[in-house]
Amino acid sequence: MKQCLSEFLNYLSVERGLAKNTLTAYEHDLVSYREYLKDAMGLTGFEAVQRDHVTGYMQHQKSSGLSTTSICRSLAAIRTFHRFLVRENFSKEDPVDLIDTPRTWKRVPAVLTQAEIDAMIKAAQGRGWQVERDRAILELFYASGLRVSELVGLKVENVNVKMGFVRCIGKGSKERLIPVGGKAVEAVEKYCSSGRLKVLKGRSSADLFITRLGKKMSRQSAWKIIKFYAHKAGIKKTIKPHTLRHTFATHLLEHGADLRSVQEMLGHSDISTTQIYTHVDRERLRSVHQQFHPRG
Repeated sequence: MKQCLSEFLNYLSVERGLAKNTLTAYEHDLVSYREYLKDAMGLTGFEAVQRDHVTGYMQHQKSSGLSTTSICRSLAAIRTFHRFLVRENFSKEDPVDLIDTPRTWKRVPAVLTQAEIDAMIKAAQGRGWQVERDRAILELFYASGLRVSELVGLKVENVNVKMGFVRCIGKGSKERLIPVGGKAVEAVEKYCSSGRLKVLKGRSSADLFITRLGKKMSRQSAWKIIKFYAHKAGIKKTIKPHTLRHTFATHLLEHGADLRSVQEMLGHSDISTTQIYTHVDRERLRSVHQQFHPRG
């Protein structure tokens, strides 16, 4: 069973080029699945898995308190895995073929208002290289809709300040170019020509956003910066790693951007993923109607 799982993860990495974080998620879900089949069902090989084993595992997850969203994600990994096993002749049949994905309500992601975004960026004021870096992060994050991992993975050469574009390598090693506005470009230019040089003190680094030691910033550090300035701006909403990304997409659609353009900028392979932001806009319209209509 370990060998089959190892072969599958190697396939995802080499042939499909999935990112490290995605591979880790697949491995986590499938190791838990393998342990259940081994310990609870007494199976020694994936070729013996039946439909009831898979549905039993889903029921086990539900009994353990996992959300429907988590179960769906796990089932997607299991489904892809069993298709691989059949294709590579490790198994004769796919036990997941006729299993339906649990229905889930699409949750509207939390977003910030324009006033809240302005307050966050305004909070990043003062002297010091860290403030320059943090302001550049906030401006670029909101201007581009990058994932946190993509933001901290940016190299200096990835930002074309003259043309106002960011070159990003996203999930599946897919490259995309994202236009960014003048305020973001200005903040990045100031950070690169001042604060960043002060930290490096003559040393070189290809990474755009660095720590006080001149090292590449981690995703956790970037997230802490976002949460810090949200708190400083007096924002009470729960801030998550994707909050500014959600806000970027929502504000574009609210101001008339077409869905396909937003999809391309976000790097979504399937437009159905981007369509969640149309739900956000509908919720905004609903709240406006309820607030101002005489019979709202």
